Amino acid sequence: MAMVLLLSGCASANTDSTHELKLPMVKPVPQSTTSKAPQTQHADDTAISTAEDSEKVILRRPAEPIRGIYVSSHVARSKRMDELIDLVDKTELNAVVVDVNSGMTLTALPKSAKSKSFTIAKTRSAGQIANLVKKLKQHRIYTIARIVTFKNPELARAVPAWSIKRKNGRTWTDKSGTPWIDPYRQEAWEYPLKIAEHAAQIGFDEIQFDYVRFPENEKKVDQEVAYANPKRWSKSDAIGKFLHRASIRLHKAGVRVSADVFGLVGSSNGDMGIGQNWATIVKEVDVISPMVYPSHYSDGIWGVKHPDLSPRPIIAHALMDISRRNEQLKAKGIDTAKVRPWLQSFSASWLRAHQSYGTKQVREQISAAAEAGYPSYLLWNSSSRYPRLNR
Repeated sequence: MAMVLLLSGCASANTDSTHELKLPMVKPVPQSTTSKAPQTQHADDTAISTAEDSEKVILRRPAEPIRGIYVSSHVARSKRMDELIDLVDKTELNAVVVDVNSGMTLTALPKSAKSKSFTIAKTRSAGQIANLVKKLKQHRIYTIARIVTFKNPELARAVPAWSIKRKNGRTWTDKSGTPWIDPYRQEAWEYPLKIAEHAAQIGFDEIQFDYVRFPENEKKVDQEVAYANPKRWSKSDAIGKFLHRASIRLHKAGVRVSADVFGLVGSSNGDMGIGQNWATIVKEVDVISPMVYPSHYSDGIWGVKHPDLSPRPIIAHALMDISRRNEQLKAKGIDTAKVRPWLQSFSASWLRAHQSYGTKQVREQISAAAEAGYPSYLLWNSSSRYPRLNR
């Protein structure tokens, strides 16, 4: 069977509302009046994690469609951001996904594995992101903070003890030379969770965890590394437990939680070797965003000769599989996350059989998703350049 091209996270690719109805009818997540979000946890603070891990996640899905675009931290802090706000104001779009730890960081990096606190970065870029959130609120735009979770080279270099290690004890790097955080190291979870809490404090409506997974190419990687896994969890156990803790903590901070997953995860019964198991993740987060970019599927999959040239059948089949999976889970009494797919708004020029993705191709994907029962969507373009989405 043809398999999807497994590329890394959202960043792997080069990758009918009126203005007065722009803000989605999404009730804010109420902050707990009986218990405050816990202080930063460290390796010896097991009581906090035990309490959080034993709590049940009550999903708090947005009631109305969210239609958003990705905005890099660089563009978010540039003059071009005004053009993107205008795009959202004048189209069916009503949300933006903003990087808060890629290209800059909202939270200061720890000095060592023994650091006892994580503070909001006292940098110009962190202040610019905080001011941007206020501006987006003035335009009644739903705000989503994107956190690059385990593929975080800055954190891995700042705290090498938290990085994935080779069997000889040295830091492992992927084929591009990037070190990763070991998802099994619970002490390392606290940094992305603190970024999320800081994003909630400055007003973001939702926290989105990207690269919430292990590295791809499982067989090769597993031969090279020695994970820090004393509890002998499976990879999907580690990812599920991280997202569980994130949702428990961040719901208390008043925000929703979402997770990005590979597109084929919704068609697979396993975890694809990266720890992303659909049945595990959909019960731990409010929103799940499969990256169903047509360009990321191999030629011939599902009978589609060149997926990039035929976006509609790819989107339709991927979301049909997802619907089937969720129906099976709901039949077992399992509540599932809202599905909000990432759609392709970039041209995959590295493919032999590709096309230029503009308004027509993006609209075709949006239409296919809506016909499958999914009116919410996010558009990905690594340069944050999007078509006008004319009807």
